[in-house]
Amino acid sequence: MSILPNQVRQFARYNQWANRRLYAAAGALPADVYHAERPSFFGSLHNTLNHVLVGDSVWFGRFIGQPTPHIEKLNQILHPDFASLRSAREMMDERIIAFADSLEDAQLEAKIDYANMSGKRFQHPLAPLLAHFFNHQAHHRGQAHQLLSMCVPGREPPELDLIFYLRESGL
Repeated sequence: MSILPNQVRQFARYNQWANRRLYAAAGALPADVYHAERPSFFGSLHNTLNHVLVGDSVWFGRFIGQPTPHIEKLNQILHPDFASLRSAREMMDERIIAFADSLEDAQLEAKIDYANMSGKRFQHPLAPLLAHFFNHQAHHRGQAHQLLSMCVPGREPPELDLIFYLRESGL
């Protein structure tokens, strides 16, 4: 799989844009509506957003060679309240952009060695792992988008499609 450094940079910025839109919509909800249990894989909007941060933290730690031992499971709640989750999300998005901006072609083709949550070791080139990383985010943002639709019937959640980001950013 071939992915170019500029594509990674663009996806990092799109990720930040989509997260800001999603978190703005979630932040406008009353706390009880935001935290309400809903039929979904992670059980609530808050839990789903926590999972995206868990996944990003685990993969990012692998990318930079600094595993995240404090994360023990994929449904772990890193931040029980919206404000601290949003702050952590914003910091992670800045770290992702800085990392993407530092990448060169050779780094994307280089293999990284990592362990999954069960301790099994793997080696893959960075490029397809980054594709998985960004795809994972988009997948779960889609779930969160659906949950937003359920929170306030009749209120449209924000557009998160890449094409809207491209149009808005002039790319």
